[in-house]
Amino acid sequence: MNTKIKICGITNLADGRLALELGADMLGFNFFRPSPRYINPRKAGEIINALPTDTVTVGIFVNAGVARAAEVLKDCPLTMAQLHGDEDNQECHDVEQLGVKVIKALRMKQPKDIELALGFDTDMILLDAFREELYGGTGDTFDWGWIREVSDKKIFLAGGINPDNITEALKVGTYAVDLCSGVEKKPGIKDADKMKILFNKVNCF
Repeated sequence: MNTKIKICGITNLADGRLALELGADMLGFNFFRPSPRYINPRKAGEIINALPTDTVTVGIFVNAGVARAAEVLKDCPLTMAQLHGDEDNQECHDVEQLGVKVIKALRMKQPKDIELALGFDTDMILLDAFREELYGGTGDTFDWGWIREVSDKKIFLAGGINPDNITEALKVGTYAVDLCSGVEKKPGIKDADKMKILFNKVNCF
């Protein structure tokens, strides 16, 4: 199975187009207002509507609630919703009823945290590094060996992945690899050179 590549934190059309041209399978748009990568849903919708119609788009939500997700979907045609907060299984199912697939994101601090993934039956699980004050985009990694405990799920591997360690990340064998800060000039602005180096390594893997 070829690992899918998700480029997250898209805030402008040029970065989205470049990511797709280089080989990205999914683009992520962050609707968590405190994030430096926050994008207004209407602007995100304009970007998505300017991209190829088969683009897989992911909206990132943090403790937003089902009503907020529904509101965003009015302006923004998303394929998936990534719930990156403290949402429970029921809320994940409620968001699925809006017509999107759900990725439940979990932050890994210690080996036993991986057990949290077993409590969700969403389409996919994203495993990210833990930092108290941040929900994703930390640039930190965790011990990828923990993932063996949930190998039966569609796992997105996130946290600190960049052109230097992308090959090692691909070797883990997860369903997808999620990149954000590792291919940026600054939060929300992608670095074209870093992305080209990264996708060259992906294509050579």
